[in-house]
Formats: sequence, C-alpha cells, structure tokens
Amino acid sequence: MTVEPFRNEPIERFGTEESKKAMRRALAEVRAQFGQEYPLVIAGERVFPGAFIDSLDPSDPARVVGRVARARKEDAEAALEAAWKAFASWKRWDQEARSRVLLKAAHLMRQKKTELTAWMVYEVGKNWIEASADVAEAIDFLEYYARAALRFKGPEAIEVVPFPGEDNESFYIPLGAGVSISPWNFPVAIYTGMFAGPIAVGNTVVAKPAEDSSVVAYKVFEIMEEAGLPPGVLNFLPGIGEEVGAYLVEHPRTRFINFTGSLEVGSWINKAAGEVRPGQRFLKRVITEMGGKDAIIVDRSADLELAAQGIIQSAYGFSGQKCSAASRLIVLEEVHDLLMEKVEAKTRALSVGPAEENPDMGPVINAAQEKKILHYIALGKNEGQLVLGGEKLEGPGFFIAPTIFTEVPPKARVAQEEIFGPVLSVIKVKNFDEALEVANDTVYGLTGGVYARDREVLERARREFHVGNLYFNRKITGALVGVQPFGGFNLSGTGAKTGSHDYLRLFLQMKTVAERF
Repeated sequence: MTVEPFRNEPIERFGTEESKKAMRRALAEVRAQFGQEYPLVIAGERVFPGAFIDSLDPSDPARVVGRVARARKEDAEAALEAAWKAFASWKRWDQEARSRVLLKAAHLMRQKKTELTAWMVYEVGKNWIEASADVAEAIDFLEYYARAALRFKGPEAIEVVPFPGEDNESFYIPLGAGVSISPWNFPVAIYTGMFAGPIAVGNTVVAKPAEDSSVVAYKVFEIMEEAGLPPGVLNFLPGIGEEVGAYLVEHPRTRFINFTGSLEVGSWINKAAGEVRPGQRFLKRVITEMGGKDAIIVDRSADLELAAQGIIQSAYGFSGQKCSAASRLIVLEEVHDLLMEKVEAKTRALSVGPAEENPDMGPVINAAQEKKILHYIALGKNEGQLVLGGEKLEGPGFFIAPTIFTEVPPKARVAQEEIFGPVLSVIKVKNFDEALEVANDTVYGLTGGVYARDREVLERARREFHVGNLYFNRKITGALVGVQPFGGFNLSGTGAKTGSHDYLRLFLQMKTVAERF
C-alpha cells in the first residue's frame, strides 16, 4: 500500500471573509437542527431505548442542541456482544484494507470540517479556532494511525534471531473487543483517537462518549459508517458513565478499557478492571489519561513578553478546560512583578461571551463544572491574593471571568488540585532550584513549560522537570499528532502516548510460532 507521508491537518484561523461566511452558514445550519433525537447504534442498527440525555448549549442552556438516546445495561451488553461478533471478521481483514477505511474517514471528515466545528461551538462552547483545531486533530489521528498500523502487519514487523533447524516467527495480533470512554473537552479529537487506534490494528470498540458532547460524537460515528467501517466494529453507546460505563468496565468480556477523564474515575477504573470476575479469560488492559496540574516556570533569563503571551494561551484557551492547561505559574522573584504586569494586562483584554460570537473565551461546560470552579475560586480567596476575575459573569451561559491568584503557597489546594477552569495560581520562588522543586511537587505529571534564554536552565529542565510533555518558550497546550506524542507521568495516567506508533502497541499482543523441521 502506497500512501503519502503524514502531514498535520491545517487549522482554520478564519482570517478571510470567505472562511468567516462559511462558518456563519454552518452555524445557521446547525441551529436549524437543534432538538433532534439521536439513537444508539449497535451492530449497525439504530436503537431508541426510550430515555434521552439532553445536550445543552453552555452559552445558553435553554437551547437543546440535541436529544441523545440513553443506553441501558442491556444495551451495553448487546453492544459488547456485537463488538465480539464483528471482531471475528475484522481481525482477519488485511491491514491495508483496515487502513483504507481510516483514510477514507479522514477524507470525509475533512469535507465536513466546518460543520463539525459548528457543532462543537454550540455543544461544548468552543470558539471557532479551538473547535477547528479539535477537528484537525481528529483528522490527524485517522491519517496517522492508518499509516502507523502498517508497521505492525505480518511476521516482518518483528525480527527474531534465526535458529538452526527451525522456522521461528513472532507477529502481532489484536486484543479483541473493548470500550472507549471519552471526555467532553475534545469531543471530536479525543473521541476519534480513542477508537481509531484500537480499530486500526484489528480490534472492535464500544464507544461511550461524554454525556455533554454526544451529538457531535454521533456525527463522527456517521462518518465512520460512510467510510465503510463494517457494522459492529464501532458501536455508539451514549449513556451515563456510572451506569453503562461502569457496567462495561466490570464486564468479564471487556478486553481493554481506553479512558480519558478525571483522576477519581480513572483510579476507580484501574481498580475495578483489575478484579477477575467469573467467566473472565484475560487480564484487562487499561489505558488511562487522567489530567494534570500543569506548571509554567518563568526564569530570570526569559523573554517576558513571549512568556506572558504563552501563559495566557495556555491558561485560558477553551476557558482552561484542557488537561494540558497551565494552572500554575511559577516565577522567579526577580522578574515576578514585571511579568505579572504583562500577564494581568493581557488577561484583562480577553473577551468572554457566547461561543458562536467567537470570543477569546466561551462558557465552561455545564452547571456542575461552573459550581466546582466557583468553589475553588472561593478557596483561592483564602489561600492567595485575588488580583483579577474571580466571579461569574452576566448572561444566560456558564461564563466565568479569567481569574488570577498571586501569593499562592505551593501546597495550597488551588495549587495542587485540578480545577479545569480559567483559574491561574501564581507562585513566587527565589531561584530555579526552588522552581523545579515546586513544579514537580504534585501527584500529576502531564505537561509543563519553561521560559528561559539560559541554555543551562533549559537543559536542566529537560532532565529534571518530570512531565510527559515539556515545552520550552512556547505554550504548553496543542500537542500535534505525530510531532509531540501526548501523555503524562505519575497520576496523569498509565503512560500511553497518543499520536505515536507506541500507542497502537497497547492494543496488540505478540504471538510466537516455532516449527521444527
């Protein structure tokens, strides 16, 4: 199979009037579809169990973006059974044929990029560029994994040492049927990547999208169907995590669990999946990504203007609702005051409003998340010095002002616990030794950044700043598929690196066959 070299999909920046008009048309077309009902899809069959989950526009929760069927345990059982039935044939497909399905899906997604962008603007409150970047990343996952899977095909993928009188070979085979449980914050990119990786190498998947983003997830599922994915290879199972998600995690026939979400839920999954239940014939493989408490260190040698811009992008992009977002700013005291003048000025300049209007910051996802963020802001007022924001803004949506706390102790709750909102805690340190100590003093280890022009400082951080994705003199969000394999250390997850060849290996097992002549 001959394919062009992988290239990352460009992000639409909406810099032309033509692109802006196209986006406004797409927004209008999506609004015209508000309130429609969407089914489960099990073995290719549309299923309406009776109950629904209403997906609301966080910019205006009175608007119902769509009503998505709510799966029951019996639907989860049927979906897993369908996945196992489909596995019997899907695992036998030539790898080139499986890869072609993903490449066709990427082509279709590229054609529907503006439409999918518009759905995310309304369903999760991303501004136009953030939503466009989400779709571009999903296309990248499809394109990249389609190519990467070709490296794992056949005996030639693994070199073994010859032995006289024997024919020995080792080769990879898929695991079987598993479940992906994806988050709402990247409802196209992460959702797609989490099922595309396992499917690319011959597994089948029951995909449970987040309750807040199941409409756009269904749109992605339709693309996979149109691309020629056989029924049952991917099953669409929206529902409540504590119900169908937990059922599938504990099920004795679930072969693997691919999860992105909170530390609390991911830890439970890891524990629950470790118990061998009656009828179970394998130890489940668990792949988790569980967030971060990410820090940017600003050294005395830093370009402070560059640092301030990167801090704002990292802390407030998508209202801080990224596992990679900067929530701690660790600043050497020599440059603290001058840097904070720049950071505060840039933060004040940010616009906040309905996502369809393409502000710098839209809403947070829902009422529960708004309540959680405001709770941490209240804590922060006692733990540090509030210098900006710290309040809910007017309007029908879940709008929270970009917030900055200074004089935050390293052990404060707002400096240790994941808030997942537009809240930045600033910690002043005496030197780079202390900066590294504070940066590493957390249970997480996902992303981090250093702004410095001193080469010795950067090389020391390269060795000692213990995070999975470390960035120098740039923002700490926006890892590119294939360019910056993404995944963290410590309690940020199990160490999986999405957007890499290594990621596909997690959904394979090696078989060895020896024949003596």
